[in-house]
Amino acid sequence: MSKPAAKRKPAPRRTAPLDTPSDLASGAAKDIAAAMNLMLADVFALYLKTKNFHWHMSGPHFRDYHLLLDEQADQIYAMADPIAERIRKLGGTTLRSIGHIARTQRVLDNDAGYVEPLDMLAELREDNKEMAARLREAHNVCDEHRDIATASLIEVWIDETERRTWFLFEASRKRG
Repeated sequence: MSKPAAKRKPAPRRTAPLDTPSDLASGAAKDIAAAMNLMLADVFALYLKTKNFHWHMSGPHFRDYHLLLDEQADQIYAMADPIAERIRKLGGTTLRSIGHIARTQRVLDNDAGYVEPLDMLAELREDNKEMAARLREAHNVCDEHRDIATASLIEVWIDETERRTWFLFEASRKRG
């Protein structure tokens, strides 16, 4: 009989700072990084929720909804790296783990065994609508500190998020 595997010890924590030069005041960088880390957690949570509903879609509109949610998930995921890199450019640190995301996210999970297709679309519509509002809040933080570069990225993401909201709304409308 073999010995049980030894528990892996975590790597020692680095003590060297991850400094990045920026002309923004340190308080500005801290405020913007905090706002953007909240957005990053929400992006990961909304991405996974969208993929969850994509994977578990069913019913007569399966193909249309399945493809819509796959396209939307790809768009949401595409936000993650630019957000994280922007945080680092400002001298901040980003989320580091699934646990960090779970502690930070504001998008509510849906772990239900079954969700009706129109309920999936409605829930994602509301999540995207809330994300647009939160992006506007992050934009206000950027405006306050004159961070034009981050604000510019956010403006594109607001437009994309509003488009997702619109598509989810139209796809879930009842005939009449």
